[in-house]
Amino acid sequence: MEQVCVECVLRQEDLLSALNLLEEAVVIIDNKGAIKYVNSAFANITGIVESEKIDESIYDFVGERTLTKMLETGEPIFNYHTTIIKNNIEVVSNVTPIMLNQKITGAVIVFKNYTTEKSLIDQIQENMLKIKKLNDKINQVTTSKYTFQDVHGNSKILKKSLQNAERHAKKDYNILIKGEYGTGKTLFAHAIHNISSRKNNPFLQVNCKGISERMMECELWGCTKEYYSKKHKYKVGKFEIAHGGTMFFNEISDLNIGIQQKFLNMLQKMEIEKSTDVRVIAATNRDLPKLVSEGKFSHDLYYCLSTGQVNIPSLKERKEDLSMLINNSIIKLNKKLHKKVKGLSKNAEELLHCYNWPGNVKELEDVIEKVMLKVDENFLSKDSFIQHVSQFKNVPSRDWEIIPIDEIEQIMIQKAIAKFGDSVEGKRRAARALNISLATLYNKLKKIRTTDYYR
Repeated sequence: MEQVCVECVLRQEDLLSALNLLEEAVVIIDNKGAIKYVNSAFANITGIVESEKIDESIYDFVGERTLTKMLETGEPIFNYHTTIIKNNIEVVSNVTPIMLNQKITGAVIVFKNYTTEKSLIDQIQENMLKIKKLNDKINQVTTSKYTFQDVHGNSKILKKSLQNAERHAKKDYNILIKGEYGTGKTLFAHAIHNISSRKNNPFLQVNCKGISERMMECELWGCTKEYYSKKHKYKVGKFEIAHGGTMFFNEISDLNIGIQQKFLNMLQKMEIEKSTDVRVIAATNRDLPKLVSEGKFSHDLYYCLSTGQVNIPSLKERKEDLSMLINNSIIKLNKKLHKKVKGLSKNAEELLHCYNWPGNVKELEDVIEKVMLKVDENFLSKDSFIQHVSQFKNVPSRDWEIIPIDEIEQIMIQKAIAKFGDSVEGKRRAARALNISLATLYNKLKKIRTTDYYR
């Protein structure tokens, strides 16, 4: 380090003029701690006038002896936090010794108001938290993907379920959707939101299965630390994000028992205070009244959620829709898998009609995709289903040689409608393919659709 003395520094007028332009306070002391110079910023920061500074001891202002060690060792000090005694202002300092002939003759102290700086840091952190919160909201907001046009089938029982769902959708109370696994409960929830008065607002989904009480609390009401990663991060609760929209609770029967009362309290609070405006759609494949009687589900929560109830029929209850569902799945999977499958063989369709479909529409789509991935056939055969789908190996066959004529007729009509469509033009083409008049087709369709066929 170049060797200088305090007096030499103080004689450099250009340097002192430059120091007066700084926003940071600058103090020059001798090796006894006596103040020899302060710049203009010192008075601005501390409120102490010049007459009170020069030749006074620096220790009278800071009240600490940390500087003594530096004046003895010559080691600089960085980010030194202390307090100005007179006005209790917190400052942060950097201290550099002044050397002459290897001896310490004084020091230069540069400091700034830490209280102001800390306030600025706090403001920046608060703004960053707001930005994270906004980003979290944006990342979690979703919209409904499906409408009732995505629900395929012409069976009487399905149409009744759709009419019921549409009626409830146009009201603004909570809805409970009941149905077996794979019947389309999620699809119905999306569709209900899509025709409701909330359709332009958020639609958020919560899966209640396998989530701990603490994590569910974080999901619903937010948290400042993620439970599973233990990393500091603000997470906005879904109730806050979904304000004005819909929250869909799938597998509501699996909602943690510890959360059920808090959830009920939240719904009741929304009803009374109107502070949060969220419509709840819940879905289950279990018997909630039975769970209530067993003490496994809250009685009050059940009745709060089930103001409107929608029951989705299983596939075995609407097997007349099977041909249409198969045809729609093949069309969709042809695009996805780049295939050119035209349909099923007669024996394959018989096999699928004889199966009870415990996994419903979801299982049907999975089965067809599995076979289409394995084989290259224009018409998927019975042997392909038996070979590649284990659950079909023991399905009993129907004897098509002695099947009642009216059942064969209904199956053929359903196949024709599934192939050509349910429009007027589709019906004309179906009638030509079946070699019957359009009027006859309409009469037979009317009869089919007013009969619980295949139940």
